[in-house]
Amino acid sequence: PPLILSEFWAKSVRGNDWVCQLNSFVGLLNSVLRLLIFTMIKQIELTLPNYRRGFHLITSEIVDVLGQLPETGILNIFIQHTSAGLTINENADPTVRQDFESSFNSLVGENEPFYLHTYEGTDDMPAHIKSALVDSSLTIPITNHRLNLGQWQGIYLCEFRNRGGRRNLVLTIYT
Repeated sequence: PPLILSEFWAKSVRGNDWVCQLNSFVGLLNSVLRLLIFTMIKQIELTLPNYRRGFHLITSEIVDVLGQLPETGILNIFIQHTSAGLTINENADPTVRQDFESSFNSLVGENEPFYLHTYEGTDDMPAHIKSALVDSSLTIPITNHRLNLGQWQGIYLCEFRNRGGRRNLVLTIYT
């Protein structure tokens, strides 16, 4: 009898595409459920102190608030502002940050006669334009319980306002 049932099943599957499609869907559903069950998400909000206009290394502030990292994963960092941004760049020589500031100020000037959005100050519209040139979020791999940045890489807050105030970051860890 087991042989007869297996032959019947084999003929049924071959004759019915919907059975094959159902089996494929069940397999896909199982994969998605496994992914959801084994994907852990941790989210932390970090408010940075006031920084003056410029490019500021904030790697240590981020690492300090994260605590124990998983063995492997991904960290996403998102800034909740439109006149500041984030980037990853050289962390050893502070003159790099000064050169960034000079270059961005050269690229995007203040008091341009064509700016319409001027009621928040002469530094506001240029800050929006500059923030569009850098990122509002970064994705960094986590390897061996550490951020897998290159030897000379650091995370920058790019503050484009003269007095931008405290900046809020959302840090999300995916494992």
